[in-house]
Formats: sequence, structure tokens, C-alpha cells
Amino acid sequence: MATQTSSAHFFLSWAKERIDEMDATLASLENKSAQLQAETRVKADEFMTGMKKKRDEFEAAVKKEAQIGEAAIERAKERLEADWKSFEAKTKVYLETFSKSVEQEQEVFQSQVTAQLSSWRETADKLNAASKEFAVERRREIDATVSRMKTDAATAEKKLQELAHAGTESWAALNSALAETRATFDRANQAAREAFKRAVSSNPAQ
Repeated sequence: MATQTSSAHFFLSWAKERIDEMDATLASLENKSAQLQAETRVKADEFMTGMKKKRDEFEAAVKKEAQIGEAAIERAKERLEADWKSFEAKTKVYLETFSKSVEQEQEVFQSQVTAQLSSWRETADKLNAASKEFAVERRREIDATVSRMKTDAATAEKKLQELAHAGTESWAALNSALAETRATFDRANQAAREAFKRAVSSNPAQ
């Protein structure tokens, strides 16, 4: 089976989406930290150092777990999902402690939206390219799955941008919307994985 269609590939797509959101969150928070008063900024920077450590530990674990078998990858995802939720919780604490600004919440949200949607498009493009390895009759289901992923991404983008432009939702509501679209991405990624597995099993020569 080609690397692009392996279980590890789909695991890495799942993980990259979260890492991209972490990076976007940290960049957005750092951009505003310079505006904090000196004493507060020191505390904020210390807190952010802990967030960066969690992000780096997450990435290191992903690289390690990507080398193991399929069943173990599923167990690894459960552990990493808990780590991701811990990072989300720290983001909430940071905003509540050092920001208390709706404007900054909106900026962080927008950065996460951009990162999430970028991951959707990148994943869809990679799957579309990988599907070309199969004969036309073998890739119909894959093409349909990728098409649904792109449609889901467009729907998610519309929903998230409407929330961003409204500028009136609470952080909890914004975070909930991102969690919902992230779950949709995960389901689409899983559907694509299953479609590739079926294409490979029906075409042993691949």
C-alpha cells in the first residue's frame, strides 16, 4: 500500500489538524502578549511556556505513535485526544486570566478557523492525488468521499466565518463550534481511510 493511503497517513492528518490549531493559537496569543503590563506579561509568558511544552509533547508523541501498528494507533489517538483537550483547557484559562477581551477571543478563534480549514483542504488535496494510484473503477468511492470532504469543509467554513463576523458569541460557543466542525473533519478523514482500505483490498496489485 502506498504511504499516502496507510493508516499512519490518516493518523498524521488527524494529528496535524490539532497541531496546526495549537500553533495558530500560540501565535495569536503571543501577538497580543506584548500589550500586557510588565508583571502580567511575565506571568502570561510563563503560562504560555507550559502551553508550548504541551504542544511539543503532543507532536513528539505523534511521531512516535505513527511508527506502530494500526490497532495501537487507535489507542494512541484516545490518549492524544485527552492531551488536546488539556491544551484547549489551558487556552481557556489563559484567555480568562490574561485577556478577558472579546476581541482577543475572536482573534484566537479566527486563527483556529484558518488553521482548521487549511488542514481540511490540504488533506483533501493529498487524498485526491493519492487516489490517482488506482484504476478509475477502483477510485470512484474515494473520489466521492473526497468530494464530500470538500463539501463539508465549505459548509464548516460558512458556519465558522458567520460566527467570527458576528463577534457576539461567547468563547464557549466559539469553542463548541470548532469542536463540531473538527469532529466532522475526523469523520470525513475516517471515511476516506475506509474507502482507501476497500480500494486496496479489491486491488491487491497496489
